[in-house]
Amino acid sequence: MSAELLTVPQAMATLKISRWTLYNLIRSGEVTSILVGARCRRIPAEALDTYVTRLCEEALS
Repeated sequence: MSAELLTVPQAMATLKISRWTLYNLIRSGEVTSILVGARCRRIPAEALDTYVTRLCEEALS
């Protein structure tokens, strides 16, 4: 497996957003995440790329 999984703090730092905002994006389905075990949430780096790409495309439309 070569997909990079980010912790919540790493994803927050990458997008420069708060924990609250990141969890809202996850709840709304705008950013994909997975649970590892019972409580460890991880965000695929590709999910952040997809989210940012979508925002850029919307900004240009």
